[in-house]
Amino acid sequence: MARVNISLDAELVVEVMVLAGIGSPQDAVEAVVRDYIARGHRTETRTELKDRDLRDIDAKPQEPQG
Repeated sequence: MARVNISLDAELVVEVMVLAGIGSPQDAVEAVVRDYIARGHRTETRTELKDRDLRDIDAKPQEPQG
């Protein structure tokens, strides 16, 4: 797996370490990134289901109105 080296504000990393109870800065940053990605996938799943339901409703023949 490829690795990327970046610089981060130490206070941000320490805050993540404290909030997550993680002792390693590397592990703390990885946890934040993994959480962010997981949230994105959950959002995509919810949005996809809602969009699919709306498409199903729109695809059904509607009774004449008026």
